[in-house]
Amino acid sequence: MNSTYKNIVLLIVIGALLVLLFNMFQGPSNLPLQTMMPFSDFMARVGEGKVADVTIKGHIVSGHLTDGGTAFSTYLPDDGNITDKLLAKNVKVVAQPDDSGPGFWATILSYSPMLIILGMWIFFLRQMQGGGGKAMGFGRSRARMLTEKTGKVTFDDVAGVDEAKQELQEVVDFLKDPQKFQKLGGKIPKGVLLVGPPGTGKTLIARAVAGEAGVPFFTISGSDFVEMFVGVGASRVRDMFEQGKKHAPCIIFIDEIDAVGRHRGAGLGGGNDEREQTLNQLLVEMDGFEANEGVILIAATNRPDVLDPALLRPGRFDRQVIVPNPDILGREKIIKVHMRKVPLAADVDARVIARGTPGFSGADLANLVNEAALLAARRNKAAVSMDELEMAKDKVMMGAERRSMAMTEDEKKLTAYHEGGHALVGLHMPQSDPLHKVTIIPRGRALGVTMNLPERDKYALTLTELTSKIAMMFGGRLAEEIIFGKENVTTGAASDIQQATLLARRMVMEFGMSDKLGRVRYNANEQEIFLGHSVAQQQNVSEATSQIIDTEVRRLIEEGETSARNILTSHIDDLHKIAKALLEYETLSGEEIRALLRGEPIVRNEDQKPPTAKATVSGKRSSVPTTTPEHDGPLSPAPQATRTIVV
Repeated sequence: MNSTYKNIVLLIVIGALLVLLFNMFQGPSNLPLQTMMPFSDFMARVGEGKVADVTIKGHIVSGHLTDGGTAFSTYLPDDGNITDKLLAKNVKVVAQPDDSGPGFWATILSYSPMLIILGMWIFFLRQMQGGGGKAMGFGRSRARMLTEKTGKVTFDDVAGVDEAKQELQEVVDFLKDPQKFQKLGGKIPKGVLLVGPPGTGKTLIARAVAGEAGVPFFTISGSDFVEMFVGVGASRVRDMFEQGKKHAPCIIFIDEIDAVGRHRGAGLGGGNDEREQTLNQLLVEMDGFEANEGVILIAATNRPDVLDPALLRPGRFDRQVIVPNPDILGREKIIKVHMRKVPLAADVDARVIARGTPGFSGADLANLVNEAALLAARRNKAAVSMDELEMAKDKVMMGAERRSMAMTEDEKKLTAYHEGGHALVGLHMPQSDPLHKVTIIPRGRALGVTMNLPERDKYALTLTELTSKIAMMFGGRLAEEIIFGKENVTTGAASDIQQATLLARRMVMEFGMSDKLGRVRYNANEQEIFLGHSVAQQQNVSEATSQIIDTEVRRLIEEGETSARNILTSHIDDLHKIAKALLEYETLSGEEIRALLRGEPIVRNEDQKPPTAKATVSGKRSSVPTTTPEHDGPLSPAPQATRTIVV
């Protein structure tokens, strides 16, 4: 508000000065009120002797005629002989000085260079005072200080990462009572590196540390250091630590530190020199000749493998705190935290949602609760029920439904057998994850989805589980081939083939699950993303070994296909049952499919049966989009080993 008042006052002052200048230079108007006479007529009257007297004032000539004193005025051009002509005709001549002065705009134009210089001086002065990202503040740090006014966060707002909270509790205790540790010779960690997948709450934990300790909290992104100007990054690092010293004890949080802390010497050209100078300055500030007592640096990254080793040594980032995806107990706690501000129905059970979301991060769970709240609002409900939460979970895991799109009944039937093949193979393969849901309602870019969810969190997979996954991935393509013939198979299994090939190749090249190749890793440099390392990397696999790798990958694929074909041919009646039920109900749960195969009917109320979108394509009703089969399948393989989505 104060800046608004200052701007208003400044505008008023400028306006007053402009009015004053106008009044100063405008001058009084001394022009006579007579009608202007053309100069040619004036000279003719002078030649005829009809002009009695004239008054010359600058270029304006006024006077009277001899016919009774008629007044006139005219504009006088630059004519040096006009006075002689008037005197020759006995005209009374009166000369007066010209005091009208220059016009207003002429005066402003003459002073414009000085005004421009003055304005530029004021502008740069304000920029230097403002700092930040302004003209003369390139080297100023862009770190923003957060206080309790901007929203205090404590450990009560962080759930599912108990081990990380315990590690950081020591930092909080040191900031609150440093004497407790110093009397025993202990020193506070200079830096804490939070490592974990995206969305696990690394930034939230850092804010909670500052909230618990009650100290200032500066936050900045790693990309805010480097600009197009040389030396800006290093200057901003110095300024950031200077601000921290002024507010010590305090916490400085650098998000995505891998943007500035990548391994030095990785680039081929000079484009990385500025980033490396910024990193060098950061290394000096963290552990150099000058001590930064009371300034704790907390950084977050999901790529610790690309950070420079000098940044990770003790004395700089003394601790690396792992912030993983939560387990089932952690997911339940996180869901309850996000449900605090959401009105819930009596049937909501956070444990059930937690069991059905393996591999979800904290951000995924927050998105799930938010989607459920939005869905309940669209339904005009007063509270969020379990139904909205289940639908939100399916939307997050499988994509949004696309009921409004349609295709022919034959294409719909093919999709039903495709998904039924996935489901049937998954039910009969050993150690396969339990079948959760099968749907032929289009979701995202997939025409149908078959989802398997594990009974518990898994952190390692056996050879049998991996081969079962490969077999299940080919269940859809083989079901199309068995029912419709080889000449009628579609490209809908493109994503299945891609996922199966990648999984088989990892089994051979990374997991050591090939007896011919032994326990050797063959893609050691695959994770290197730097240009210099990528160009300079060496090929560790010979041509003969590459042929063996291809042979072993093909063997795993063919074994999976054989297993899937045997299951489908020996249980062809079950495949027909599942496909028929999918055509009728569109979505079946895993329990409904198991009951169907036991010979039990599917019992649903009318309100439980999903509505079928009525769209006409070639005169037939359908609820599946006429999307090209190339788009059948998820966007990418599930990143978590505990969640499998196959189309």
